Amino acid sequence: MLVLTRRLGEAITIGENIKIVIVDLDGTQVKIGIEAPRDVEVFREELYEKIKGRPFPIKTTTLLNLSQKKYKRKDH
Repeated sequence: MLVLTRRLGEAITIGENIKIVIVDLDGTQVKIGIEAPRDVEVFREELYEKIKGRPFPIKTTTLLNLSQKKYKRKDH
């Protein structure tokens, strides 16, 4: 696992088209913003485990055709 340190407002880029930004810090919680193409599904780990009925890690190919239960994305 790669572990990185970021400050409020800083970002991490994954590949050419996924960006993770530290949006807010509140005590022990970190709010992140994720910019990704619409065809990339993004789930919280505990929700994904519930949908698939098994714990991580998983193969990338199993991410296809998941539940219709997703969070609404905010377009920028």
